[in-house]
Amino acid sequence: MLHGRVGLAQPYSNATPDAPPVAVRIRGLNWNHNHEMKNLFKSTATAASVREGVWREFYQGLLSKGMRPEMARLTLARKIAAITLKIWKKGETFDAEYLKLQAA
Repeated sequence: MLHGRVGLAQPYSNATPDAPPVAVRIRGLNWNHNHEMKNLFKSTATAASVREGVWREFYQGLLSKGMRPEMARLTLARKIAAITLKIWKKGETFDAEYLKLQAA
């Protein structure tokens, strides 16, 4: 599911297999996502994209591939969130080599 795309889907209420599809607006996050966490990761990505280090290198790599800056920052925010969750669940410390392996 991509943010801002319009797709075809069955209506949720009274949906039957033979009902015609209806156009719905599809968002990347569900309606009850955590706004504070989203803002935290987006702000972190914005700051990381201008400071020296592996996060900026990752961001610059996305730009060099032709990605728009706002999409590159969103991708960076998602990457930071994914790595944060992994580190948190496994109790590990951050290693920049993991980012380089994932970016390859």
